[in-house]
Amino acid sequence: MAAALLYRFVQRLLRAAAPALERSASKVARGIAGRSRSLRGLAAWADSERDRARPGLWLHAPSVGEGLQARAVLEALLRRRPGLQAIFTHFSPSAEALAARMGGAWAGYLPWDLPEEMAPALDAVVPGVVAFTKTEAWPVLVEEAARRGIPVALVGGSVPPGARRARWPGRALLRPTWSRLSLACAIAETDAEGLRWLGVPAAVVHVTGDPAVDSAAERARGADPASPWLAPFHAEPRPTVVAGSTWPSDLRVLLPALDTARRREPGLRAVLTPHEPHPEVVRELLADLSRRGWRSASLADVEGKGAVGVDAVVVDRVGVLAHLYTVADVAYVGGGFHAAGLHSVLEPAAAGVPVLFGPRRGNTRAAGDLLAACAARDVHDDVGMAEALHAWMGDAAARDYAAARAFGYIHAHLGAADRTAALLDEILSPS
Repeated sequence: MAAALLYRFVQRLLRAAAPALERSASKVARGIAGRSRSLRGLAAWADSERDRARPGLWLHAPSVGEGLQARAVLEALLRRRPGLQAIFTHFSPSAEALAARMGGAWAGYLPWDLPEEMAPALDAVVPGVVAFTKTEAWPVLVEEAARRGIPVALVGGSVPPGARRARWPGRALLRPTWSRLSLACAIAETDAEGLRWLGVPAAVVHVTGDPAVDSAAERARGADPASPWLAPFHAEPRPTVVAGSTWPSDLRVLLPALDTARRREPGLRAVLTPHEPHPEVVRELLADLSRRGWRSASLADVEGKGAVGVDAVVVDRVGVLAHLYTVADVAYVGGGFHAAGLHSVLEPAAAGVPVLFGPRRGNTRAAGDLLAACAARDVHDDVGMAEALHAWMGDAAARDYAAARAFGYIHAHLGAADRTAALLDEILSPS
């Protein structure tokens, strides 16, 4: 009870401080502004467009990776329930662009997790199910849904080692929340065990796999070689390393390794995708590459010319990385050299590309699976990364074997989105 009261106090404090916090141009300010406007937008949509004769779904994901999982499940569920009206909410500003492409009836930020916000939101939307993705369940939203008899589900559920919700005070705060779930779809048996330990009723826990695999496979299949961001690379084939979702901590290791690899493989080309490709980030990376002796250009420049013509390309927008992996010989996935954790290794694997990443991968089950399948390597410094690049770039047979193992892993784990959608369909109202 004390943890719940403290939680609500903090939520109200943040909401009261929102007008002042919104004045900055930071990512946090964008998120706060979005949450402050969300209830009004959601209520306006419901008032004009919600058809209560049709089943409804409220689907939530914290950020982009979880949002891609959610989209795969939503698409599978829409195939079963074409009349479904789905809304999608997110927490992180990083998911804004994805939210616009979710394919639901409405998308936006999650309102403040307070009774005075969640109660009217639920009364407006009248969902048949509220579903959370991977790691998140918001206590007040779950409590208000349960009060109205609305089933609550978790899809793509994961409990990675050291998860904050498994420690105090997270476990104390969320135990009543987990106990109210009507369905929990876990990625693997170890996740199912973790969910039961957190307090999810054993009878509602099912192992269904990772919907992110289906999402990654779909994006790889959707890559069009004739698109303006891929055609120039296909027209000028060269040994290519595509580095995705990189942070400064990655670049401190990656750039020296690429310098070494290029001396061994003079025709090497690098495609670098910052996790947050703001104009100043792109400019600084282009300048750094120039100082290192690379001929470089932004992806926008490459598209404008219709030709690559350089040794390094810096991607200056989001939404194309999954397609760019299809022109890679080797991929590097960022996030493994800082505390926030590794980004998705499934996208390069789905493109049939062997994968490199840093040592901090504890939050990503698929990374360990790809290592075990000999489809990936983890590296700890620039020397190790340069050696790993050379091992694959300089040995076509070894590279092809790792690529086949990566693609095979994806193929073997397809179907989670459909399995999850089938279980959600069972608890949706029959409308």
